[in-house]
Amino acid sequence: MLSFMNDYSEGACVEILKLLEDTNTMQHAGYGMDSICEEAKAYIKKELENELAEIHFLTGGTQTNKTVIAAALRPYEAVIAVDTGHIHVHETGAIENSGHKVITVKGVAGKMLPEAIDKVVEEHTDEHMVKPAMVYISNSTELGTIYTKQELEAISRKCKEHGLILFLDGARLGSALMACDNDIKMRDLAQLCDIFYIGGTKNGALLGEAVIILQDRLKENFRYYIKQNGGMLAKGWILGIQFLGLFQEGAFYRLAEHANRCADILRKGLKELGIPMLVETTTNQIFPIFSNELLEDLEKEVKMSIWERVDRESTAVRMVTSWNTKEEDVEKLLFLLEDLRLQKEKS
Repeated sequence: MLSFMNDYSEGACVEILKLLEDTNTMQHAGYGMDSICEEAKAYIKKELENELAEIHFLTGGTQTNKTVIAAALRPYEAVIAVDTGHIHVHETGAIENSGHKVITVKGVAGKMLPEAIDKVVEEHTDEHMVKPAMVYISNSTELGTIYTKQELEAISRKCKEHGLILFLDGARLGSALMACDNDIKMRDLAQLCDIFYIGGTKNGALLGEAVIILQDRLKENFRYYIKQNGGMLAKGWILGIQFLGLFQEGAFYRLAEHANRCADILRKGLKELGIPMLVETTTNQIFPIFSNELLEDLEKEVKMSIWERVDRESTAVRMVTSWNTKEEDVEKLLFLLEDLRLQKEKS
């Protein structure tokens, strides 16, 4: 059965597996205080072009989002996110469980607009309400779209204007940075964000996200919050190995480029078959709209996520390519769709 369900179903890239094997019987200091983590951080700092950045390795996205927000905000403060934001839709109230409200605004193709930030700040006027203190965005977004540098600069300016922390969720940052229309580099994120993270889980690592802290206030006591929120591994070097493997020889970018290339082939093929898209993307997430009749047959052969019902007769699905997707599997999917369509025309 073909699978385009997600980008974290496989294990890890060969670079990481080789490092795991080579270091398997070595003794390491615990809790991320080892030489492997330090070496991985050095490679990341080189990408950031910022030696003052503080870097921490956590296990997964939800844990990272919860830890960052818990560490950055006071008990009466809240975070602003778009209505499709991961912390609002797909984290089981993890942020609220940490005592912080998520204030949602309408996104445009999954992206935050600066004027939406103004509106939230203007509506929260005094101590009888939560105080907006952070803006949360994702790149790429939950809809597979990306921010341009101009858009990110506008949001960053707006955050500075209102004294808000800008936090960027980079679970799929590799795919965003390698998109054909992207004009943002890692160093830009280090200049425009207060805190962000580089996703490993969805880009060839076994697990792990690398939190990058740029604002000095947020650096203070961050390890206490990691421990308190269950994110501190005793075998912390395992997380360091993930990012050493991804950044030592550029695998982070190569793997993301491969996922995007496979998505481009699929996207082009779907359009040639006349299949419309819910939203236009250039990353590894695609949202085609199928007739319910076609989808029923397709689901017998292909794993994918049902996204939303468009109308009574059609449904949008999410198809995701990964660092390990085979181009021949993309072609098989397109041949299958063509065959199903021909069968429908004959019947």
